[in-house]
Amino acid sequence: MFKIFAQGHENISAKHKTTLEVTKEGELTPRGDCIIGVNADKSVSDIPDNLRLLLKKGLKFEIEITLPDYGLMDTLTGYGSEKLILSHPTDVVVRKSRYICPRTLLVSSNKAARDINREIVEMLKDRKTEIVVTLRPLQA
Repeated sequence: MFKIFAQGHENISAKHKTTLEVTKEGELTPRGDCIIGVNADKSVSDIPDNLRLLLKKGLKFEIEITLPDYGLMDTLTGYGSEKLILSHPTDVVVRKSRYICPRTLLVSSNKAARDINREIVEMLKDRKTEIVVTLRPLQA
């Protein structure tokens, strides 16, 4: 299991059709419509070796998106890939496509930013809102 803690931002819109992102960056322009959390405490480069091995086997993973202060949660699934690079210093990106770059965590996801529970998205428009993104393998 791998947890990323981040926070909301007034420019979060979560309208992107194919990707979802959490970033260590603190600021967000309205163009960042795939981003659901800023000021993250980790990026893909922080993923521990044991999970990297499972991701590179192409296993199925679940991501749980939780707003602990509001009791709200959403989940999505996606897959690792042997081609994952997992080296980006600030970003974590989940994709519906199979595209891979240093920021990519999962591919072939069943959800992108626009598919996230809209109640969660509304709460994420406040910088005080904390978001927890938990990655866990569904296969071992």
